[in-house]
Order: sequence, then structure tokens, then C-alpha cells
Amino acid sequence: MESTAQMGNALADLITSLVKSDGISASRLARVNLLCLGRHQVRTPLMYEPSLIIIAQGRKVGYLGDREIHYNPGHYLVQTLPLPFECETYGSPEAPLLGISVKLDPALLSEMVTAMGDIHQPQTSPMPMASVAMNYGMQAAVLRLARTLHDDVECSTMGDARIRDVVFEALKGEQGPALRALVKGHGNYSRIVQVLSQLHTHFAEDFSVEQLAQQANMSVSTFHQHFKQITRASPAQYLKRLRLIKAQQLLLQDSHNVNQAALAVGYRSVPQFSRDYKRYFGESPLQHRRQEQALRA
Repeated sequence: MESTAQMGNALADLITSLVKSDGISASRLARVNLLCLGRHQVRTPLMYEPSLIIIAQGRKVGYLGDREIHYNPGHYLVQTLPLPFECETYGSPEAPLLGISVKLDPALLSEMVTAMGDIHQPQTSPMPMASVAMNYGMQAAVLRLARTLHDDVECSTMGDARIRDVVFEALKGEQGPALRALVKGHGNYSRIVQVLSQLHTHFAEDFSVEQLAQQANMSVSTFHQHFKQITRASPAQYLKRLRLIKAQQLLLQDSHNVNQAALAVGYRSVPQFSRDYKRYFGESPLQHRRQEQALRA
């Protein structure tokens, strides 16, 4: 346990000098972001892009359907799909949550999986979101990446290699099968992945379950079963949550008013959008934006 604590402290020190404010901030590497939150954030709906998330200080608890996912120092989160879920964050002004997010690049994953060939891993059903205990290899790779972020020259010459180190360790880890399934393109898991990719790209369009099942080459009942098993939501629930989170992003960026955000994500009725938004986030769209603006002030 001592080495895990030492690693967390060292990583927290490296991140602290790079972040300037709460929230998600860019680093010197395009696919690497820094996380910081100096307060407790109650259970809140959100969505991560496919990524690896390493927590150095503080902790998070994710809620995906009936699953509860803890990720804290000593663990990293593997998020293979852009799933709407709920998350509670534990940080304080004295000990803010600090972490690093590494975006998963499909081209890099494909290249690395091909180069690695078939490796022996437990034959378990892939999970789209899971916390994995850090081993020594992952700890060392993450620390090398964090140190690289402090220097422009090192980022330009070694940044891609440092990211590859981290992804390589994840591919060898417990969630390696889920990452490999994104590339291999066979089985029910990868069929659902393709459907989710379609929904994520065209979330403002209307889809029937029959259309989605046909795209996955499954019967409607089989598709519904596998979709819910992976996402912990029905197709209709998933699409609604995806639209609401996309609308939230538009509102908090101050780029859209409520009417514009509703239309942009596929709602035809603004009152229905406002009702769904309040039911999901606990506040109306306007209240939510004002609250976030006050926190940023």
C-alpha cells in the first residue's frame, strides 16, 4: 500500500503545478486532460468520452444502472464507450480531486492490438466501464507521462510514446479484453458498440428500436437484451440521456439558449425538453446554467 500512496502523492504533486482552476483543463498533449475539483460534487449525470482516467488524489464513485464503480488513488477507470452515467466526486479546498484523463484514439488502439497479436487474457464478458487496480507497470507509465507534461520539448518528442506506454499497460490489464473488443469487430459486444457509435454521432435524429436492431443484425428482443446488458439502459433511455447531456454541454458553454439547445439535440418540444432536463439533472436548464456560472465566477 505504501508504494500506491507514494505514487498518488507524486502524481498529485505533478498535476498540482499544471492546473490553474477547477474543472477539466487541457495539457501540452492533445489527448491528455487534467482534472481538478476542490469541492464535493453530489451525484450528477455526465458522460465521458472513451478514455483512461487516473485519480491521484480524492475519489469518484460512478453509478451505471445497478453498478457502483469506485475509482480513487490506486485504481484507474477504463471507459470504452461514451455512456451516460452518474458520478459523485469527493474533493475539498485542502485536498482537491486531482487526476489525468487519456483519450482513447481508435487508430492507436487498432495499431497496438494488431501489433500485440493474441495474448492470453481471461475470457470474461467485456464491460464498457470498470475500475482496475494499478500495477507497477501502469504506475510507472502514468508517472512518466505526467513528468513529460511539464516540458514542451519532451512533449513534442516523447509525448506520443508516453501515451502509448499507458495504453499498452491498459491493454495488458483486466479491461484489456474490452479495449480489444473495440478493435476486433466481432461478437455481440462489438455490434452494440457500432450502434452506440451511430447514436453518438447522430443523436439529434430519430431512431426506432427496429432500425437499430437491424443495424446490429439482431432480432429486436436479442438487441434489446444485449443493449441493456451493456449500457444498463434501454435504447430510448440511452438516447434521451445522451441528448440531455449534449444539451447541458451547449448551455454551459453559453453558446445556445434553452430553445436553441433543445432543437440542436433533437427535441421538437421545448417544454418537454425542460421537463426532461429537470427530471434528469434536478434543476431547470436556466437554473443549472446560472448555478454553474456562479461557481465559475
